[in-house]
Amino acid sequence: MDIVLMILYLGIVLTVLVFVHECGHYFAARIFGVRVTEFMLGLPAPSIGFTWKGTRFGITALPLIGGYARICGMGQQEPSPHLEKVLAFAYQKGTVIMEEVAEHLLITNDEAYAALEELSEWGSLIAPSKKDAYNTYRTPAEKGKYELGQQRVVEDEHAFYESEYKQQYCSKPFWKRFVMLIGGIVFNLLFTIITFVVIFSVIGVDAVNPATGLVEHFRLSVFDSITRGFQMIGMVFVAVAGLFNPATAAETVSQSTSVVGMAVMSKSFADAGLLNFVFFIALISISLGIMNLIPIPPLDGGRIVVEIFQKITGKRVPVKVMNYLSMIGLLLILLLVAVLVSQDIQRGLTGFWSGQ
Repeated sequence: MDIVLMILYLGIVLTVLVFVHECGHYFAARIFGVRVTEFMLGLPAPSIGFTWKGTRFGITALPLIGGYARICGMGQQEPSPHLEKVLAFAYQKGTVIMEEVAEHLLITNDEAYAALEELSEWGSLIAPSKKDAYNTYRTPAEKGKYELGQQRVVEDEHAFYESEYKQQYCSKPFWKRFVMLIGGIVFNLLFTIITFVVIFSVIGVDAVNPATGLVEHFRLSVFDSITRGFQMIGMVFVAVAGLFNPATAAETVSQSTSVVGMAVMSKSFADAGLLNFVFFIALISISLGIMNLIPIPPLDGGRIVVEIFQKITGKRVPVKVMNYLSMIGLLLILLLVAVLVSQDIQRGLTGFWSGQ
């Protein structure tokens, strides 16, 4: 039963923090007028949910282990030169097949496919479903206005293309793209600060008064609570930075924990009461935010480094390079996770956790 509760509490912690993190990306994108087609809790999979203002919100078949906000126009590929013509033709037809687009616009099937795929990544078209026998693309539905795959009148092809392009991540200047990438991290850290203020300044905590030796209820000032939050953020930042220092990397890893340790701790804090559990979530939120700053894809920090490189050099990082970097980064993350899991299992065998 304890194992079930550990998994449940860990699932609650991760779900809350992933939701907070993705909210940061979502709100930053929407503030800058960028289209977000999905906001999901869980890894990509069949989902249930609802659509509001062009975004589908929901839960996938793989909940409690991730989440994502699908911001349009974040692809690294070179833009197709046929986007404007393909977009206008697709909307005038409502439903198109790749070969039909290629034939009408006198381009190759590969060129038509590249343009259609990019437009579907923009959220301007709906990509083929598993039920489609051919490479079929459709115009998206708009509640109360258009059905899926419905024909639409395009009076000015260029103006229509520009209106779609302006809703893409890739159309925004560097500083706006930077804010969208760092938005999730900021929300994780902001969540911690707000939680500290609520716990220490609004609700208050019980602690032993060193002068009297008695347990008393006290509240900190808002300033002191915020200061305590930033001190904790600084401590975690220094710890994570220790991973990049050969002299401290081993010690940092030995003092870290994996999801196994987090599961054990989440139950311990939950057993101690709701306030303690929320405090634990706030602490893990710091770790999630700071860890996402690590400059390796596919973490947010990796994307930020790529954006800075492209800004300085004026060159786009090729898709193949990004894929290789993401694969290497993922392998490094999995290696670290494997080491931490092994470390936590050894702690369990030696009774380390039972003494917490």
